[in-house]
Amino acid sequence: MTVTATSVDESDQLKPRIASGTRAAWARRLVRLLPAAAAALSGLLLYVSFPPRTLWWLAPPAFAAFGWVLRGRGWKAGLGLGYLFGLGFLLPLLVWTGVEVGPGPWLALVAIEALFIALVGVGVAVVSKLPGWPVWAAAVWIAGEAARARVPFHGFPWGKIAFGQADGVFLPLAAVGGTPVLGFAVVLCGFGLYEVVRLAVSWRRTGTVRRAAAAVGLLSVAVPVVGAVAARPLVSDQAEDGSVTVAVIQGNVPRAGLEFNAQRRAVLDYHARETERLAAQVKAGKAARPDFVLWPENSSDIDPFVNPDARTVIDTAAKAIGVPISVGGVVERDGKLYNEQILWDPAKGPVDTYDKRQIQPFGEYLPFRSLIGAINSNWTSMQRQDFSRGTEPGVFSMDGAKVGLVTCYEAAFDWAVRSEVTDGAQMISVPSNNATFDRSEMTYQQLAMSRVRAVEHSRTVAVPVTSGVSAFIMPDGRITQRTGMFVADSLVQKVPLRSSLTPATRLGVLPEIALVLVAAGGLGWAVGAGLRGRRAGDV
Repeated sequence: MTVTATSVDESDQLKPRIASGTRAAWARRLVRLLPAAAAALSGLLLYVSFPPRTLWWLAPPAFAAFGWVLRGRGWKAGLGLGYLFGLGFLLPLLVWTGVEVGPGPWLALVAIEALFIALVGVGVAVVSKLPGWPVWAAAVWIAGEAARARVPFHGFPWGKIAFGQADGVFLPLAAVGGTPVLGFAVVLCGFGLYEVVRLAVSWRRTGTVRRAAAAVGLLSVAVPVVGAVAARPLVSDQAEDGSVTVAVIQGNVPRAGLEFNAQRRAVLDYHARETERLAAQVKAGKAARPDFVLWPENSSDIDPFVNPDARTVIDTAAKAIGVPISVGGVVERDGKLYNEQILWDPAKGPVDTYDKRQIQPFGEYLPFRSLIGAINSNWTSMQRQDFSRGTEPGVFSMDGAKVGLVTCYEAAFDWAVRSEVTDGAQMISVPSNNATFDRSEMTYQQLAMSRVRAVEHSRTVAVPVTSGVSAFIMPDGRITQRTGMFVADSLVQKVPLRSSLTPATRLGVLPEIALVLVAAGGLGWAVGAGLRGRRAGDV
């Protein structure tokens, strides 16, 4: 076969066109992947804004990017992109849940929780076509948080936007309407930021911009900031009912991880020893005498009501310090197991109790126990008996001060903290046990929750933890003292007592209900407009 010069020339000319077409195809694929990558990366950016980092200001840009990804999309794209945003956010945020039990539970938890954010993605995409869409979209996000805080298994509010804002300018809004209003302000500011950037780009291209849209964008950014500044007077650390001197005991544990439970007597002895050491310092004039002492959750996993040795250890420590102690115990009563705080008087012994009401699924009880046992018997053997829920708020009267008890996991739930304050608490104690999670970020995330709660209800918050970080938090959210991790230590501080109620405490769940109704109204408007548009097109 003879190849002519003409055919060779045509072949040479064809090669660049093929290469150019291949590059164009790859470019198109990359463009299609860009929203997915942006959704995941903006979720990661949101995670970076959370403690222990103090990069709270990254949350609005994260939502600005999320708004760019979702605006104008269909519901299917919103579902997928929302799920990717949720994975980018929750995978690193909740990695501590797999510290001791492996990646399975961690990945399962994230996969389920990210579904809520996927549905939020659908909602944001749907309302993004409405006038004033940042308002509707921010309300949709809060509606998603409200759902996550209630289902499944009584909810899992970890990762609420409010909990990443303990160091931020928006924090005073917690006193206005609690975590829903604080979170709404941050998300609204983020979506508004995207709208401002979008309109600025449009103006540069066309020289025109719709005034109404510009006003919505600017107000969405400005109103949350101005509102936070206006709310500053609600934040105060002034005593209203006098002051008390409080001691927080961190006894430490023999070892981190799940095995700390095997050393129950050692943990009890450590906390008694640290209390007695403090008593010696008080006697020597090296430390202020406390009015009462707070021990952490699980400081006595040996039931002192049935074990004489444990009772003697606690009694000895209480007599040494000479003031009441709130002891975190595990007790069995009428065949039921309770995570209990026990008010221990140095003269009378145990005089009051509080049973934890919001118990942790897969940590303090196993849903679907028989099914889980069939899958992995090790899980059921680690949690042989489920804890039972308490039914009443816990407010101890300690040397005349009303101390509200919020045990560990409960600090994540709005209702569990608010009920103690409305029941008369003048300060709050959050006894916790984080030894299971080693040196992960979990401790710092939970400490940030307590800072938000302090501002939300204008109460001093004491945080006694078995292995750290224990702390004192003023009603304005400032940490005034803190311990290290996995060290034995004690903190003593004079703290203000307060009895006035913030708007957030008085309003309770009403701001959240209002925002959920706003979200429902926006979704109804958007769906109705879409249906009317289709009918008009069919005519």
